[in-house]
Parts: sequence; C-alpha cells; structure tokens
Amino acid sequence: MRDCFCTINLDQEEVFRTQVVEKSLSPFYSEEFYFEIPRTFQYLSFYIYDKSVLQRDLRIGKVAIKKEALCTHTGKETWFSLQPVDSNSEVQGKVHLELKLNELITDNGSVCQQLVVHIKACHGLPLINGQSCDPYATVSLVGPSRNDQKKTKVKKKTSNPQFNEIFYFEVTRSSSYTKKSQFQVEEEDIEKLEIRVDLWNNGNLADNFLGEIKVPVKVLRNDSSHQAWYLLQPRDNGNKSSKTDDLGSLRLYICYTEDYVLPSEYYGPLRSLLLKSPDVQPISSSAAYILGEVCRDKYDAVLPLVRLLLHHNKFVPFATAVAELDLKDTQDANTIFRGNSLATRCLDEMMKIVGRHYLKVTLKPILDEICESSKSCEIDPLRLKEGDNVESNKENLRYYVEKLFSMIIQSNMSCPTVMCDVFYSLRHMAAQRFPNDPHVQYSAVSSFVFLRFFAVAVVSPHTFHLRPHHPDAQTVRTLTLISKAIQTLGSWGSLSKSKSSFKETFMCEFFKMFQEERYIEAVKKFLEEISSTESKEPSGMSEPVHLKEGEMYKRAQGRNRIGKKNFKKRWFCLTSRELTYHKQPGSKDAIYTIPIRNILAVEKLEESSFNKKNMFQVIHMEKPHIEKPLYVQANNCVEASEWIEVLCRVSRCNHRRLSAYHPSAYLNGNWLCCKATSEHAAGCTPCTAGVPADIQIDIDEDRETERIYSLFTLCMPKLQKMEEACGSIAVYQGPRTEPDDYSYLTIEDSVTTFKTLQQIKVILEKLNEPHEKYRKKRSTNAKYGSEENPIVGKVS
Repeated sequence: MRDCFCTINLDQEEVFRTQVVEKSLSPFYSEEFYFEIPRTFQYLSFYIYDKSVLQRDLRIGKVAIKKEALCTHTGKETWFSLQPVDSNSEVQGKVHLELKLNELITDNGSVCQQLVVHIKACHGLPLINGQSCDPYATVSLVGPSRNDQKKTKVKKKTSNPQFNEIFYFEVTRSSSYTKKSQFQVEEEDIEKLEIRVDLWNNGNLADNFLGEIKVPVKVLRNDSSHQAWYLLQPRDNGNKSSKTDDLGSLRLYICYTEDYVLPSEYYGPLRSLLLKSPDVQPISSSAAYILGEVCRDKYDAVLPLVRLLLHHNKFVPFATAVAELDLKDTQDANTIFRGNSLATRCLDEMMKIVGRHYLKVTLKPILDEICESSKSCEIDPLRLKEGDNVESNKENLRYYVEKLFSMIIQSNMSCPTVMCDVFYSLRHMAAQRFPNDPHVQYSAVSSFVFLRFFAVAVVSPHTFHLRPHHPDAQTVRTLTLISKAIQTLGSWGSLSKSKSSFKETFMCEFFKMFQEERYIEAVKKFLEEISSTESKEPSGMSEPVHLKEGEMYKRAQGRNRIGKKNFKKRWFCLTSRELTYHKQPGSKDAIYTIPIRNILAVEKLEESSFNKKNMFQVIHMEKPHIEKPLYVQANNCVEASEWIEVLCRVSRCNHRRLSAYHPSAYLNGNWLCCKATSEHAAGCTPCTAGVPADIQIDIDEDRETERIYSLFTLCMPKLQKMEEACGSIAVYQGPRTEPDDYSYLTIEDSVTTFKTLQQIKVILEKLNEPHEKYRKKRSTNAKYGSEENPIVGKVS
C-alpha cells in the first residue's frame, strides 16, 4: 500500500498539489482546481507521487497532455494511463540556434567547408528543486564516423541563459583544390551529418539532462545560413518502457478555454444586447435566456453570463424573471426550485461568487474545528467500528450540528445584499404562486441558502476554499451527516411534523432531539431576515475581509547581502485592511504589516534581480514620503499571478498610486534596470494599467463577453434551428399535438424571439471579422522557427 498524492504541472513547474491519501492503491482525491494560465506552455502534466518521510518522494507515473490536445479532452471525464517518468523525457524550454556553412582554403591550397554553430540563448528551462538552474550546453557534430563535441560556459541561476557562443567544425576536407564554380558537399556525406545540442544543469554530484535538439546539416543545402528557435526534445530513449501497463491510471475531468479578447469597443453591441435581457418580455425571448437554451451544458453559459450581469447590477432583475418562468412550470410546492434549470444554475453561480466571504466568516471556524479534530460522529449501527460508543458519537454529532446551526442563523448581517435582494423576490413570487401554502415562501429561500449553499459548502469545504484539501474518509462521513441534518433543519419550517426527509432510521432517531418549535422559529426568523430589503447595519462590514493567504519567500528587509540566506519562508495573509507576514500559519503576531492604504504599486520583478523566478514587489509607503519595495517570491507562476491580481485589486482606489516603477532591484548602490544611483530615484518604467475603481467583484467584462461570443459561435446550428422553430410556430398557430424537433426549446413569443435571434446573428457576423483578421495575422507573424512558433523535432 502507498501514501499517494498528485501534482498539477505546467510543463515542469508544479502549480497545485492534492492531499496525501494514505495506504491506498486506488486513492480518491475529488479535488477541483480552477486557475488562469499566466504564461505559454507545452504540456499540462499530472504526476502521481508516493510520499516518503525520510527520502525524496517517489514519482510513480505521469499523464502529460499537449496544449494542442487539451481541446479534445475538455468537458469530458477520462481515464488516462500513467506513463513512466524518465529523467531523459522531462524537458521544457527552447533554444535559439544559428548555422552557417563557410568555404575555407587551407595553407596547402586545399578547400574545406567549415560549419559555424552559433548558440544564442535558451528560454523557459525548468526549475531544479524549486530554484533556477545552472545551465550549460554541449554542441556536437555527429556522423557515421565522427562525434566532435564542444561545450559552452555555465550560466548561474537562470532559466533564460544568454550563451551567445560560436563553435567551428570542419565538415569536409579535399585533397586538392577543384575548379568547380562553387564547392559543394557530396550528397551522401551531408545526409548523414547532424548538429546535436544538449542542455544540462551543472549539479554538485551529477549533471541533470534538460533536453536536446538535432538539426541535420542538410538544412544548409539551399541556403548558406539557417536561424531558428527549437523546442527542446526528450532523448530518443526517453519515455519508452515495456512496463507501461502496470503503472495504473488517473481519472481527470478537464475544462480548458482559450479566448482572444479584442479591445473593449468591439463588444459594445453584444454587451448591450445581453444587458437588455432583464427588460425583454417575455424573458425567454432575451439574448441571455437564448444563450442558456442553445448551450449543450448550461454551466458553460451561466458562468460568463452571471459575472457580466453582476458587474452591471443587472443580475437581480434577470434572476427574478427566469425564476418566475420556473415557477409557472412548478405544480407542487414541495418541489419548488429543486431542478437544474437556468434559474437555479444562475443563482448557484451567483452565491459562489458573492457569497465566498459570507461562507468564510460563518462556517470556516467550526469547519476547521471539525476537520482538525478526530472525534467520531458515526451513528449508523452498520458502520460502527469495534470499540465505538454510539451515544458518545451521537453527542459529538449533536454538538457540531447545534454549533453550526447557531452560526448560520446568527449570520444574517453578513449575507451579501445581492443575495438578500434575490431571496426577497423569490419569497414573494412563491407566495403569489401558491397562495394557500403558508410555508412555500420559506422553502423558496431555504432551497437555495440551505440546500444549495450552506449544506454543499459543509460537505465539500475544499471546493469553496474553506479548507485546503479534500478531507479524509472519517471527516467526510462526519461532514455528510452534519450536512444532512442542516439541510433538514433548514427545510423543517416548510414541512409538516408528520413527514421526515430521512430514509435512514438512525437519522430519524437522531433528529428527534431537534424537533422543537424553537428550531422552526429560528429558521423562519433567519429566512425572513435574509429575504428582507431593509438595508443592513454597517457593523456587518466592520470586520476586515479575508482575501488570500499562503506560504511564500520574502527578501529580508534592510539588508544588503545577496544569497539564499537573504530570502526567508513566511506565511502571508491579505485582508481588506492590511498585508501581513508571519513565521508560520496561525501565528497571531505579525512580523511585518503593510496597511492597504499605504500600497503604491504591485508589479512583477525581473528574474535577473536575484536570479529567481516568480518574483513580484509590493511598493509601499514605509514613512511619510519614503517608498520601499517588499520583494516576494511565489512558489509558481500561477500563485504569483494570483497574488499580484488580488493585491492590485484591493489597493486600486489608493490616491497615491505610482505611475512609474523600477522593474529590477536596487543592489550595490544602483538600480539594475536604469543604473540610477539614488535609492529614491523615480521609476523608469510605466506601471501596468490599474483596474477601474468602480469594479466591486473581480470581473473582466470584455473577457466574459468574448466567452459568450465564442459560445454563440459554437452553437450557431442551434441558433438556426431556433430560428426555423420561430418561423414554423408563426406560420402554424394551431396546437402542437405531437413532439417535434423544436419541443425542447422554450419559445413563448416566436416574433420577439426571432427578432432577438436576428440581432445576435448580425452582431456575431460583425465580431467574426476582427477575429478572422487576428487569426490571419497570427499565422503570418508566427513563422515556423520564430520564438512564438518554435520548431518541434528534426527539420529536413
């Protein structure tokens, strides 16, 4: 049995890691990672490790998916066979190479040809043990009877070495001078010669292979020089093994999107049409509703749509309108909002976006207590282990349910205004739809806030960022039992006491201790409070909002030394008030504090400053009129990008933000970027554009609109089918007795729907033009062999 964990890597750079599943050959992770990819990459890779206490963790196998192949796997759940991990196959990066063929006359009058190999630079070499490598290259001329090898100098601590070294090789010799107009190499000789460049990391005990390229000399047959970028390749024997079947397999669900976002003005018409959706009568004829109708998976449409509507304060009227449409089709008050419609999906996504802090302040303290405690709460007689005391377990479970329930019903002041406004609409619409049911106004709200929000967050806290990893099996069981109890407590006010929502006898028995009027009244009071339009007291925002935390390295303050000792591992914590770092997680005493109002800029730091990757700087006001940078190194490119983004967002309204900064560090008496000698010299590079001050949620509306454009373009056949359906319904006004091709589409008003479809098509056609221009420009600019489009493998 093994203790396994899995890592997610961009090429060789680890960006995420799962929990360790102990003593299992079939580990179940159930972990979700969503992230923006901040740089170019060749492979998205997944490595399975066997955790070791004393030695280095053992890599069992990997799954490596080429960037170009990601689109074939997106939206699918697939079992991938694990491939062996061979150091000769673990490569990333590219090499810039130039070859020339010169003709020389030797002292004795004979003619020979000389091959000139200019190795210029490499880019994107991997980190070795988390640090930039010490690379060097060997350059060899290889043929049937020769293997001449030369070597570059070692470049220290860099993933982008600039070698700029030239090597000379004699290609052919001639016994006597021939009077040909141009000396040419014999065809059979040139066919067999190739230049091989191997990249190595200069290690203390042994050198690590970083990749190789092979270029046949015959590329110079028609030209005297050849210059190109090449992707580094694994060795010929890399990744070949006869034991590929016994490594096991990994099940993955991947969603990958890649969008080219045009300048903002291009999206005006589409954005305007989408934002008019809440005002369209009926709502099913609106562009936003049509998007949900034509997308194969409603979730694809919901995410960008909800974010865009939230950004423009249009979500509440749209959600109200689509929920009203749902209610028309609901015949039984007990099944209100239980399906997976566009309305319920939109509300689910909205609660995830705006309710993240609400969950954190309400649930995180008690969830931390549950996950870090080993108390058993198992009350199923069939699952009890030997020595378990069912009464003691029942008491543990009662304590947790009682505490969690208490936290929830006291949390009304923290409930976001958008959620309250939507719940207000739902409650009143439900009461109008079922006027004879006094409980339906509560179940309309509880079906979201309890069943789809709190109960889901309790059973899977890691997906809501309340815990770093999927909990262990015993904790999962505890959370499942608590979640069941919370769901039932939340809906108890809308159920008669004669009914029970539990299938299991043991849960029915356990729940009897909560069958008191005070619980029903507490739930009703809470639901009334969070579905009220009365303004919330400001005290709900008096506590600072926790935004991000994690372990990173920072450069020691006020020292001049350079080296590893100058960087220390610290636990960083960012709230809406301050950025602090501590010696370890959970430590209450901060070593250093920067108030958010004092942050002047947050920018990337050039790798050359300290020969370290993934660095950024927080420029802040330390004393009046004295600016000081805090240099920080994140663990990977994704983490660095996320920290820069959230720090920029939280400090965007600061009045004294800088317009220029230094992209390199101040070392040894001068700035490395502009060579200015004064430590307080004005910045030499314009700061990256700040985020507009009116953005309340982290939303890039152009990107969301581009995603919606892509979805509409992908669903063009369904849009056309919908158009045909509108025409068919308009011509034939009689009742539809049999289901037809259009029965799955919601078309209440064929004329209005047809008009909206025509508008969508016109807008898409106009947006197609700049996208097509970009595709052509990219294919023209990215010449094969350029840095943007390097050569893969051998070139003939």
